Amino acid sequence: MSETMSTNEEKKRPPLNGRRALPANNSNDEENEVPEMEAFGLLPRGFNPKDYLRVVDIHMFKEPHEINKQQHHTDKYYSPKLIVRRGQPFQIQIDFNRPYKPETDQFWLEYLIGRYPQQNKGTYIPILVGNALKPGEWGAKITHKENNSIRLTIMSSATCVVGKFRLYIAVWTPFGILRTHRNSATDTYILFNPWCQQDAVYLDDEKEREEYVLNDVGIVFHGNINDIKLRSWSYGQFEENILDACLFLMDKAELELSGRGNPVKICRVASAVINSRDDNGVIAGSWDNAYTYGVAPSAWTGSVDILLEYYSSKQPVRYGQCWVFAGVFNTFLRCLGIPARLVTNYSSAHDNNANLQLDFFLDHEGKLDTKITKDSVW
Repeated sequence: MSETMSTNEEKKRPPLNGRRALPANNSNDEENEVPEMEAFGLLPRGFNPKDYLRVVDIHMFKEPHEINKQQHHTDKYYSPKLIVRRGQPFQIQIDFNRPYKPETDQFWLEYLIGRYPQQNKGTYIPILVGNALKPGEWGAKITHKENNSIRLTIMSSATCVVGKFRLYIAVWTPFGILRTHRNSATDTYILFNPWCQQDAVYLDDEKEREEYVLNDVGIVFHGNINDIKLRSWSYGQFEENILDACLFLMDKAELELSGRGNPVKICRVASAVINSRDDNGVIAGSWDNAYTYGVAPSAWTGSVDILLEYYSSKQPVRYGQCWVFAGVFNTFLRCLGIPARLVTNYSSAHDNNANLQLDFFLDHEGKLDTKITKDSVW
């Protein structure tokens, strides 16, 4: 009987790879339970958490007209949450149940992302309050105190993970750590920062930042080299739920959270998941003028409907072609803060046997033999 039980337990355990101590942490949406009271040992009978410093409220300054979204160029996002860019300071206010006394009170901030936060993976970030901030490194300092409230300036790392973080305030007591309860209103989205020199996506031209990050409409060229057509395209990277839809694409691609601070990794996995082939990605392509159970590629005028449909259904959206893939990919990149633009290419050579030339085989009548000719020009 004991052998049967142990076999069943083995089946229930999540598969672990190699030396990994925890399952893969590749979903921004999944959460774990964080204890509000973390006792150091047995609590004395007279212990009452209300006797110690306690957080009453947290103000995030997250409205479009307030300082954080204004300074971080995120005021266009249609979202009630705080959205900031990494490597740049932002502000919050903490209201306590009594005046904060730095001589005896000790508290710190905790930013967590994903289900299995780890400090060495950059998915659990404890921040002690100090006297100064170092550019491009996590830190916090008090910039104003009044009655029971303090205002903190927080600096995020210029290389930190990009995504939606949960915020907790932890207070130290002699008997254990008291944390704030889970409050989704304090969730903080951290994006790439083309305005920060220490960020890998830094762009030093303000006009280019305006165009390649903040502009939400553009022109897409299509057609063929002898009949070039253009159409307007709504990227819509600031529209409601688009940021969450873009973060979901990285979950769909199963990109580890610890790798989401690297723009190269993000670009590679996103370029794959935009296409539905092999991985059930965003858009199903069709080039044979048959669009059964879907929409013709020419009917799309923007990325928003496509991304929201995929986000809600989790099934490929039918149908797209080159410019549709490009438009949606551009929305994804700009939404996360990676500067991007569309480039249209005509007469594109497909060298299928990698000999760096185009091979065309003719039949005995001098016509193209389509059975053995694999190279093409699109």
